[in-house]
Amino acid sequence: MASSEQQDNLQAPVEKDFARLESAINYQFKDRLLLGEAVTHTTGKKKKSSTANNERLEFLGDRVLGLIIADRLISNFPDADEGGLAPRLNELVRKETLAEVAREIGLEEVIRTSQEERLQGGQGGNAILADACEALIAAIYLDGGLEPAQTFIDRYWKSRVISLETVPRDAKTALQEWAQARKWAPPAYQVVKRVGPDHNPCFEIEVVVGDLETCTGRGGSKRAAEQVAAEKLLRRENIWPAG
Repeated sequence: MASSEQQDNLQAPVEKDFARLESAINYQFKDRLLLGEAVTHTTGKKKKSSTANNERLEFLGDRVLGLIIADRLISNFPDADEGGLAPRLNELVRKETLAEVAREIGLEEVIRTSQEERLQGGQGGNAILADACEALIAAIYLDGGLEPAQTFIDRYWKSRVISLETVPRDAKTALQEWAQARKWAPPAYQVVKRVGPDHNPCFEIEVVVGDLETCTGRGGSKRAAEQVAAEKLLRRENIWPAG
């Protein structure tokens, strides 16, 4: 039974938002406090509030998602080896995919962030949305067990799994192979700029390869920014598929 202080954390407008989210994901929580924790960003936790932020749930949700997606990939691609499964897994659990799912279910309307973060537009940022989506998966798992977590993941990832008939191309790998074929040194990446708070950074990274003009990319992590920079260079040289 929730304490009076805990009940105060679930004010009427929030309850309405929670009900809307539960309807969207077709799952009703037995413990609404778990849901409250899942949608509370580190900046959104009030000092006197008993509701924790979603960092611990995010950690668990990442593992639950990875396990279920790995199982689905094994089933859908029985002839694929690890080299064919790993890029698919990375594509399906990456921050951008999680953020897409979060937007599909309207999660950004429910996330609790600080007023400052909302004014900066951070409530809808990919990093915050991805973290909340992972935390939501963990909350469903803890509240109802593995089966409802699987049902949620299958509902939003099944079509994404099926669509990966072809192994996703990795821009950094493609650029490295292209450079090697020309007997050039491996591409070099360097941070040009880093802005934003620790929980929602933005990196600008430059890629240098051979004697070509450099390209820069931006992303919420160094890896994401490197991928963008590599893809921009490949597209400029007309060796990356359009779309």
